[in-house]
Amino acid sequence: MGKVMVIDVAECIGCYLCQLACKDEHVGNDWSPYAKPQPEVGHFWMKLNDMERGGGSFTRVSYVPTLCAHCENAPCMNVCPVNAIYRSDDGAVIIDPEKCNGCADYGYEPLCQRACPYGAIYFNEELKIAQKCTFCEHLLKSGWKQPRCADVCPTDAIKFGDEDDPEMRKLMEGAEPLHPEVDVKPRVLYRNLPRPYIAGTIIDPAAREVVEGASVTAIDVVSRKEYRTLTDEFGDFWLRGLEWNHKYLVKVEKDGYSPRVLGVLSTEKDVVLERVELYRKA
Repeated sequence: MGKVMVIDVAECIGCYLCQLACKDEHVGNDWSPYAKPQPEVGHFWMKLNDMERGGGSFTRVSYVPTLCAHCENAPCMNVCPVNAIYRSDDGAVIIDPEKCNGCADYGYEPLCQRACPYGAIYFNEELKIAQKCTFCEHLLKSGWKQPRCADVCPTDAIKFGDEDDPEMRKLMEGAEPLHPEVDVKPRVLYRNLPRPYIAGTIIDPAAREVVEGASVTAIDVVSRKEYRTLTDEFGDFWLRGLEWNHKYLVKVEKDGYSPRVLGVLSTEKDVVLERVELYRKA
């Protein structure tokens, strides 16, 4: 039985307390044999990434706390030439600060750092060792129930516990890895990760007013899955919950108006259509 962390991005308010608590716990503190002191600058064993999305009146900000995922199939362990990386009995992946030599034979370019798909491993220039999140293993061994980041979260967006605990199992249902394309079986999972959206405003240029109640549909050109919404009293629409890097045929319809196809739009990033004109039928 191991520990898991589930982060609900929808509950994160971007307060940065998780990041600050990690610094408070590890900067200047030697928690051997699990970790040497974290440098004051440059390292973020817990990092809150803020994503500014969209544009104009359709700008949104999403916050995603990121850290070592403590993978079951950990690439860092697979490449370490001195076997300095191991898994504790509760599932945490630990870099032994006594064994690690920073890959001195490779010019101090840690192979684990290069192999990590999450970019969660840092190199301590002073100590010449690789470092990262330990799930606050020193605290867990002393009786704490959770790492500092989870302990200080004011909205309980960060949940930590035994993977067999009923509450954690329920949270894990529907949760997903940050990078599902990499099959590393992480112990850090996410709920409500940001999904792309297509948004805009529908106007009637002849009447010089917005169009309320227009139907906007996005059709995935591969799966044919449809997403529908209606414009609000401001003529605005939001097609939420789309898939990243998919292409969608987008069209607008409203009784009394000629239907309009907006084209095939790609969700490599959020799409904002500030002004879409719809014309009444002759």
